[in-house]
Amino acid sequence: MRLLNVVVITSANCMFCDIAMAMLERLSAEYPLVISTLSANSVEGQALALECGIHFPPGIVLDGEALCYGQPSERRLRRAFKQRSS
Repeated sequence: MRLLNVVVITSANCMFCDIAMAMLERLSAEYPLVISTLSANSVEGQALALECGIHFPPGIVLDGEALCYGQPSERRLRRAFKQRSS
């Protein structure tokens, strides 16, 4: 299995960001994830959000492509991770 690079664009005091991070941590036991975060208020976070069409946090970027933003779907994440890791 190849490593999957996941970047989460987060915001302070964001309930959905906390949910997304907990979900990704749980899924990292099943998939080879390298998880990093960027603040939505940082220059880098704003540039990535603009580039990927992410309108609000949390934004999840998988291998440089936007996967989702807002409240994440575990089913959608699993499907994307399975497709990319095989």
